[in-house]
This record gives sequence, C-alpha cells and structure tokens, in this order.
Amino acid sequence: MKISAFQRAAQGTGASRRLRIQGRTPGILYGGGKEPQPIEFDHNTLWHALKKEAFHSSVLTLEVDGTEGQALLRDVQMHPFRPMVLHVDLQRVDATTKLHMKVPLHFSGEENSPAVKLDACIVNRVITEVEVVCLPADLPEFLAVDLGSLKKGTSVHLADLVLPKGVSVIAHGNDKNPVVVSVVAQVAAEATPAAAEPAAAQPAAKGGKGAAKPAAQPAAKAAAKPAAKK
Repeated sequence: MKISAFQRAAQGTGASRRLRIQGRTPGILYGGGKEPQPIEFDHNTLWHALKKEAFHSSVLTLEVDGTEGQALLRDVQMHPFRPMVLHVDLQRVDATTKLHMKVPLHFSGEENSPAVKLDACIVNRVITEVEVVCLPADLPEFLAVDLGSLKKGTSVHLADLVLPKGVSVIAHGNDKNPVVVSVVAQVAAEATPAAAEPAAAQPAAKGGKGAAKPAAQPAAKAAAKPAAKK
C-alpha cells in the first residue's frame, strides 16, 4: 500500500492542535539509522487507509514530499469518542534487517468440516493474530488457516500453521505451542421439563371431573322440592 505524507515543521501540543483543526494528522517517522522525522497526513486519507487490514500488517510505501521509502505502522492514537486520528508512529524499514510484526489469521472451511457438518460442534477461534519474524520482502499480509479437516475432539495449535518461506512465528509466555482453534461439542438439552408437562396435566384433568359433580347436585334438589308439596 502507498500513502503520502508531508514534512511537518511546527511541533508541540499547540501546533498539533492547529493541524487537527485544519484536517491534518501529525505523525513521526523513526528508525533506519536516521533521525526521527516529524510528518503530517491528510486526515481523511489516513482515516480510510486505517480501515484496511493490509495497512496494519504490511510494508507500506511512504512518500514524504516526493521521496519514497518503506515503513511500518507501529502505533495509532485515536480520540476517545470522536472519529478522529490524533497521531501515528511509523518505522523505517531496512530491507536487510528482520522485523517483528503481528499479522492476522484468516480462517476458512469451518462450515464444511466434519466437526461442524456431522457432529454439530462449536469451533472457537482462540487466537486471531500472531507475531512473525522475517525480512520485509517476506512479510505476509495474513496467514491462511484451513479448518476443513477439523474433527470432533481435535484442535489446531501454533505449530500446525502453514508458514510462507522465510517466516517464523514467535510464541510468548510459558506455552510455546498454544491452541489457535479448539472444537467443543454441544451439550444436549435436558428432556426432564418436557416430560414433566403431561404428568402435571393429569391432576388438573381429575380435578375438573370432581368439580363437575357438586354442580349437578343442587340442580337435582331444586327439581325435587315442588314434587314434595303435591
């Protein structure tokens, strides 16, 4: 992806505030053995670029006042409640130096897997992005994860991911091979409440028949009184 920026002369809180009022976003470009360079972006252009997944996980072609170079997006500061980008940090890329970058995982084939299609299991995506180490030229935009062969009681671990050539994955924490995708069987619903409904209906029916008999007795007494007077 390519994005254009401009060199920023004024610095400080007040200068950054004035830039934002003018529809610009301040930023900084650092690394690569050079001095940090203050830059600024057109806010709307940057806002739409940030909505694209590749802008966060790929090497960018950054043009600053007509000079192109490669950079990585390292940090974005957003306004707490307004749709506004406050500041961005970018790092220069050296083609001969390996870099660390988080890339998203793209899952596919879940609906056709035996775990879902035959056993009606639930597939949990435990990890949705991983950190990789590689040269800038080998950096993938995403890693594809095929779930078409998932079966009941199985799972996908970090070591099961298919990596492009020259790319390795870093696992943090004590677990060096964490679960990426797990398969959970659904619990069958209990049939006890449904079975109890007919049993509850029977006493009600008996009570109805018993209540009808007292209603008939007063009517019989009322018909017998005139006959006694004669």
